Parts: sequence; structure tokens; C-alpha cells
Amino acid sequence: MEPPESITLDAAEKIILRWDSTASEETTDRMIFDGDRREVDQYLQAVDEIQRSMSAATISDGDRKGNSTIQIAMARLEDEFRSILISNTSPLETDSLIDSSFSTHSSSINVHSGEFEEYPEDERVLRQVGESPKAGESSSRASASYRSTNSIRELDLIPAEAIDNLRCIAERMISAGYHHECVQVYGSVRKSAVDSSFRRLGVENLSIGDIQRLEWDVLEVKIRRWIRAAKVCVRILFASEKKLCEQIFKGLDTATDNACFIETVKGPAIQLFKFAEAISISRRTPEKLFKMLDLHDALLDLLPDIDAVFESESSESIRIQAAEILSRLAEAARGILSEFENAVLSEPSKVPVPGGTIHPLTRYVMNYINLISDYKQTLNELIVSKPSTGSRYSGDQTMPDMDFAEFEGRTPLALHLIWIIVILQFNVEGKSKCYRDNSLAHLFIMNNLHYIVQKAKGSQELREIIGDDYLKKLTWKYQQAATSYQRTTWVRVLYCLRDEGLHVSGSFSSGVSKSALRERFKAFNAMFEEVHRTQAMWHVPDSQLREELRISITEKLLPAYRSFLGRFRSHIESGRHPENYIKYSAEDLETAVLDFFEGYPVSQHLRRRSQ
Repeated sequence: MEPPESITLDAAEKIILRWDSTASEETTDRMIFDGDRREVDQYLQAVDEIQRSMSAATISDGDRKGNSTIQIAMARLEDEFRSILISNTSPLETDSLIDSSFSTHSSSINVHSGEFEEYPEDERVLRQVGESPKAGESSSRASASYRSTNSIRELDLIPAEAIDNLRCIAERMISAGYHHECVQVYGSVRKSAVDSSFRRLGVENLSIGDIQRLEWDVLEVKIRRWIRAAKVCVRILFASEKKLCEQIFKGLDTATDNACFIETVKGPAIQLFKFAEAISISRRTPEKLFKMLDLHDALLDLLPDIDAVFESESSESIRIQAAEILSRLAEAARGILSEFENAVLSEPSKVPVPGGTIHPLTRYVMNYINLISDYKQTLNELIVSKPSTGSRYSGDQTMPDMDFAEFEGRTPLALHLIWIIVILQFNVEGKSKCYRDNSLAHLFIMNNLHYIVQKAKGSQELREIIGDDYLKKLTWKYQQAATSYQRTTWVRVLYCLRDEGLHVSGSFSSGVSKSALRERFKAFNAMFEEVHRTQAMWHVPDSQLREELRISITEKLLPAYRSFLGRFRSHIESGRHPENYIKYSAEDLETAVLDFFEGYPVSQHLRRRSQ
């Protein structure tokens, strides 16, 4: 296109005045940049001529006239600037792209049951449509420009032609000293677009107090949404806004470039990070640890991009805010772990669980530290000191203790997890004293220590952190509890099958006292029936452990019973009503043992052999 012919000052003033929006309704409704390009170039040339003449003139009536004309021109350019921005601005569109690379820990732990709950993760992220595709142009171009939010993706928010026009206007407004007006117009329009995108992303404008008053299950959902939204905001939305500012203002005026960007995103950025800040200073409770770690990891991952997007001196406060929130989240995580240790130690329940099964506290604690192990990489960096154990409880037999020398070379995180298990074991042993039956107390300890070992072995991460040596020590302890159970229950039962007290001797004869033998069989029957009735209602939930315990019982009981029966059966069967004393065969006892530890009552009478 040929360059426009030069124009005189008078002609320039006429062009400016013709487009005075305050003088004519016709020109108010029309935008210069919506019309013919020659008309646009002519108006810009007129503005340039007015500015040139003003810079060359001395103070005079003509200069004052020029000032009046330039004011009219700047008001017009401000309107044109606003119109171009509005007509070419559209917010981010949502629900359009699957980001297969996005993942966070999706498990949570139920405080009351101690079990895990899985949350369905909405894997979709949000894409920018920017301008509508031109006729015949595939709309996949914009969407294909990024497939994840793992790195900065600068999108073209406004078409190149519109950017050229905006730059032409900005150059003349800044040159005429109207950079503040330019910043205000730009910021108001673009901030409105960012706010609209925030709403689509689910970023709510809540106060810190509002956030902290929300129920935790509601906050968990909001945290997951915030992490997804923060990645989009920093790496796509804010980065693209920065790129747009540079496209329009770079090289014209650095201060205006930075000011337009800050004017647009500072408020939204503060709003975005306010949510994470509210979580970081909220009350510390165990169930919050994992979502705080998710927030920490997400913010740590974003921090280099935050520094890159907000690199200017004028946006330093945003960089500082993000870094301070990250630090507070780290401190909160350390504090929660310490609070959790204290909570396990002081857990007050003294009501024995029925049947000596696994205590809810044991399930909760082991599921909790199992989930902790999933965050090993993060927590190894955050947990840098050993737990406070011996220094607090030294010499106090009512408190647990731990010899650090036994775990030399282990990470502070490993020491904390082992310390939690030490506390849990101490608490379990304390709760076992609530059982009046010592056999049941030993079974309770066995069940709970076995569960601890199995949960640790079932997680490769947790097993590596705790170490096989400590797990062998715990295995030995639950095996000792199993031995103590058997000794407490079965020594007195097997005592009935001893020979002592059955033989008599006198001046005329020697042999077996049938009356003593009948009493011995009656005592054995009554005792075994009571054990069978009681211990069928006891519960060993692990099927393998339950079977091993039954086998161990039968290996001790059946040989002793068979031997006793072999030695003394004839003395009973030669008398009256032998079935009242020899009520069970060895096979009956073996069958009866299969009822043990199932956790529900059985028939009052044992199943007996066929007569």
C-alpha cells in the first residue's frame, strides 16, 4: 500500500475535529478502526502532525489550540483502544481438553473409619479459544498449541491485526503523555476478561475467614480444583496476558508495559494465592496433612514459573507472597506431623474392642503413615529433625521411648514414622489392659502388631522407609503375643490331661482311681467347652494368621488328648455311662478348633462323633 500523502496542520486539525465524539452523534456511534484502512491511516497521520507541530512550537495561542486538539484526539484514541480490546477479548473456555499429564494424590483418609476414600479426579483442563477461527480454518490450531499445564504455554489472546492497531494507538497515547489513561483502559478491559476466566476455572473470591469456616470435606474438593486452576492461571492465563502486554507495549515504554500487566493480573493473582494462604494458616489437624502437601507440591512446582511470569520489580510482591505461602505450608506440614504423634500417644479410648480384633486406632494410624510414605520425596525435604522422644520421656515408665542409636543412618522422616509405630504399639499395649481375660489381651496385641507388620510390608515405600530389621522386631513381638495367648489359655486345659493324681496304691491293690479319672475327664470337657464357646467369638481377622494359630493349637492339644485317651479309655469304658466322660474324639476337638476366632457365637454343644 502506498504511504499516505503528507497533510498540513490545518488539515490535520479538521480531521481530528471531524471525529470529535462530543460534537457529533454520528461519529460517536462509529469507530475509525472499524472502517476503511485509508481512513485509519489518515487519522493517525493527523495525530502525528499535531504532535509534531506541538513539539516544534513555542508557547502561544496556537500551542494552546494544539493542546485542545490533541486532547480531542487522545479521547478519541482512548475510545478506539477500548473498542478494539473489547471486540477482540474472550475468556478462557472450559471443559475442552483432557490433560493426561495432570495428577495429584487422589486418596484421602476418613478420620472416623481409618480407611481410604478415592475421589474421582476431573482430569480436564481449560483451553483458550481466543479469537473465533476464520472461515475454513480449523479450530484445532489453538487447542493443539498446548496439551498440558506442566509448563508455560503463551497463547495468542488477540489477533495480530488487532494487536497492530492497539500498538499504533498506544504509541501515540504514550508519546502524548497519556500513558495513565492507556493503562487504565487496558487494565479495566483485560482484568474483566481474566475475572471471567477465573469464574470459569472455579476460582472463587472468598475471604480468608470464609475459607477457614468451610467444612474440611468441602475444602478438599476446592483444593483439588485450585491446584488445577492455579496451573492454568499461572502457566497459561497470566503468561498469555504478559505476552499480550509485550506485544502491544514492548519498546514503547517499559513502565507502561509492566503497569498494564500488573493492572490486569495483580488483583486476580492475589485472589488466587489467597486461597492457598488461608489453608496454610488454618488450624492444624491430621486429616489436612495430605491436601496441604498437595498444595505445597503444586506451589513448589509453579514457583519457577511464577518467578518467570512476575519477574518485574513492580510484581515482586506476588513472588514474595507465593514464596511465603510455600514456607508456611511446609511449616504447617511439620506441625501437623508433630500434632499427629501427640494425638496417637494420647488417644483416650479405654473401651475394649469386641473379640480382641484390630483397634480402629491401629487401622487409622497405619493407613495414615502408609499415605505419608506416598509423599516420601516431599517429606524427606521438609522433615529435617528427629522426633522429640527420649529427651521428653527419659526415665518415665508411663511413656514410650526410642533408642536412636538402633536406627543410625536413617532419615528424619523414617525416624518419625518408626516413632509413630512405637507410640502406637505402646498405646495398644495400654489398651490391652482393659481386657479382664489375659488370653484375650494377648490375642488383641497379636492382632494389632500383626496388622502393623502386614500394612508396612504391603507398601514398598513404607517398607523401605521403616526397614526390614525393625519389621523383624515387630514380627517377633506379635509371635511372642501369640505364644503368650496359647500359654495362658491352653496350659490350664492341658493340665487336665496329666497323669499326676490318677494313680492310687494300697496294701491290697494298686492302679487308677476311676473316680479321679472321671472327674479329670469332666474337668477337661467343661474347660474345653468353655474355651470353645468363648474363643469362637474372639476374632482374628487375618485368615492366614487365624489358620496358623489353629494349627498351633491342634498340634499341642490333639497329641496330648490322644495319648491321655489311649492310656485311660479302658478304665472309663469298663464302667457305667462312659459317654458322659469320654464325650469327644480327637477328631471332634479338631473340628471344634475350626470354630475358633471367627468372631461369632457357635452352638452351645460341640459337634460329636457318631456313636
